[in-house]
Amino acid sequence: MKKVVDYIRSLFLFELLKGLSLTGRYMVTKPFTLEYPEEKAPVSPRFRGLHALRRYPNGEERCIACKLCEAVCPALAITIEAEPREDGSRRTTRYDIDLFKCIFCGFCEESCPVDSIVETRIYEYHFENRGEQIMTKAKLLDIGDKYEQQLAADRAAQAAVR
Repeated sequence: MKKVVDYIRSLFLFELLKGLSLTGRYMVTKPFTLEYPEEKAPVSPRFRGLHALRRYPNGEERCIACKLCEAVCPALAITIEAEPREDGSRRTTRYDIDLFKCIFCGFCEESCPVDSIVETRIYEYHFENRGEQIMTKAKLLDIGDKYEQQLAADRAAQAAVR
């Protein structure tokens, strides 16, 4: 019986008709197209884009130079140098991320005990000159200052889900 059914299916080109019906259904639906520079696709709050360093509300940088992010980075993209301050606390003097090495895995963000290094939703960035791919501490702090409200909202949303 199975041979007869298979023969009839091959005779009437059942697979071809099935594929054509799928094509026909998509021909009559409205296409989903974005005019990219003007329209942007929605980005998840968990999207991992460009890195940023955050500050406390009093303006002090959060990074305590524990170097956990440097140790956990599988691509060895993070370089940290630190020294103690007058009050005895440690702070970073150098915090560099080489974005050509970075694989945007998010391990640095997960390992940070004070939520200092985060990955933003920024995906529109480029480099025109050699050396611009190295994100220095000043660049990272500027990005964090610029997008602090969005970063705080994303962290609150992630905490609510957990």
